[in-house]
Amino acid sequence: MATETRSSVLPAGAKAGNAQSRVLSPTQIAWRRFRRNRLSIVGLGIVTLFLLTGIFAPVLSPYPYDQTNLFRAMRQPGTDPAHALGTDELGRDMLSRLIWGARVSLAVSVSATLIVVVLALVLGFLSGYFGGVWDYVLNRLFEVVGALPGLLFQILLMLLIGNGVLQVTVAISILGWPGLARLVRAQVLSFKERDFISASRSLGAGTVFIMSRHLLPNIINPLIVAISFAIPGYIGAEAGLSFLGYGINDPLPSWGKMVGAIGRYLSSPNYLYIGVIPTVALALLVLGFSFLGDGLRDALDPQSDRANF
Repeated sequence: MATETRSSVLPAGAKAGNAQSRVLSPTQIAWRRFRRNRLSIVGLGIVTLFLLTGIFAPVLSPYPYDQTNLFRAMRQPGTDPAHALGTDELGRDMLSRLIWGARVSLAVSVSATLIVVVLALVLGFLSGYFGGVWDYVLNRLFEVVGALPGLLFQILLMLLIGNGVLQVTVAISILGWPGLARLVRAQVLSFKERDFISASRSLGAGTVFIMSRHLLPNIINPLIVAISFAIPGYIGAEAGLSFLGYGINDPLPSWGKMVGAIGRYLSSPNYLYIGVIPTVALALLVLGFSFLGDGLRDALDPQSDRANF
């Protein structure tokens, strides 16, 4: 099997007798590389913060996200001690809606990612491992789906199936898998003729065993990096659909829908906070995933210099 399982890292001038105490696993090596990149740590912190915010939204939000109070409508941030980030046109607390918006955005993006990964693995393995007719038919399918105009097709699909969290997840994931499937196919093609695969096959190993025990561990690193860069795109897709009014239904908050509300107040600078606050939150989350993806790419790169820690 080609997957590296152990690696010895010795400082300059270290004696060979100390080698046993300096043996590091691939996970430890990757973590050391990851820690060296300060931006990746920042990205991990941002993503973790938003994930915890979304998970514990019912506990963290000071008010129900759909609680209205017209007597407190359009309170600007800092003008009402009861509403730190102000209120919207219906008197709903902006902080509560921002917290619940994180929950919705992450739920959609994570669910879409799981669907995309499953589709990419199944179709990529079929295309790359079996080849022949499978490869020809699936490659044509990759090309057809990849050629569809993303946003327009998603809007059309939303018009057909309706709005909601589940519908947005389906609309995003149905077009998000061809790129990852091509990546899986390319990785499978590069490994399936290696000596360790041929040896395993000659010893009677079945297809499922080879895929799960030999191929998958060798393609998981580039797949993780690709996923970390794909998630911001799914977050942006959900925000875009909600911004255009084809995403999440009221009263459930969505950052894209909250940003879209700014259009009604462009002529009133005092009320621009309605859209600016969720825009900043959305930008921070996307930036956090980008930093995290950069760090994972460097940490999981097998060509990295493992001695320079």
